[in-house]
Amino acid sequence: MSDVTASRKFGTGPLSRASALIYTLLVVELLVLLTAVPGLVVLVLLDRSAGNLPLMAACLLPAGPALSAALYALRHRSRELTELRPASAFWRGYRLNFGAALKVWVPWLAVLALVGMNLGNFSAAGVPGWWAALLVVLAAGGTLWVANALVITSLFAFRAVDVAKLAAYSLGRFPAATLANACLLIVAGGVTFFATEAALALLASVLTATLLWNSRAMITEVQERFTRQ
Repeated sequence: MSDVTASRKFGTGPLSRASALIYTLLVVELLVLLTAVPGLVVLVLLDRSAGNLPLMAACLLPAGPALSAALYALRHRSRELTELRPASAFWRGYRLNFGAALKVWVPWLAVLALVGMNLGNFSAAGVPGWWAALLVVLAAGGTLWVANALVITSLFAFRAVDVAKLAAYSLGRFPAATLANACLLIVAGGVTFFATEAALALLASVLTATLLWNSRAMITEVQERFTRQ
């Protein structure tokens, strides 16, 4: 076997590809924790009360750009063990998408904090029960929207208003992906409720990779219909 053939085959087999994926997930996870840790430390120490929700939202601000960078790094990862540079891809995505990610992340956090404060003080408000259900639907819909928006803004260069429109459009255009992301949201909520936010943070790269997988059809359509080839 020639040296050229050997070099082509090394690092391209199934075991090597699996190792490359695991390594990439681990590196991305560490970088997400590194970039989001200032807010996560305070968040874990806070009591789960309605009065702390604005502070909780502020603590989650660094998580938006971190997740955006993770999406970028996982999308552009190499399948070959010999060509892995997940850290470089992460930092490139972080620099490119920091501001764009905050433009979709901050409004979602603000809405979520308002919804949480209303639900936390629901009994004192004296409003009908259906209003609580409406708020829950609003929070869930907003979370599914921001998932799409983060994927789009992390992988494409659109104006914030166009990202918002495409993310909302994709909720109905790709029902299978929306349902899959809803299941992902339930899993994330369950982990947070039964464990802590720290446990959810430790699964950030896996959940991000799952979100990226769920969004394959949306990514393809956005690339084919709304970008220049």
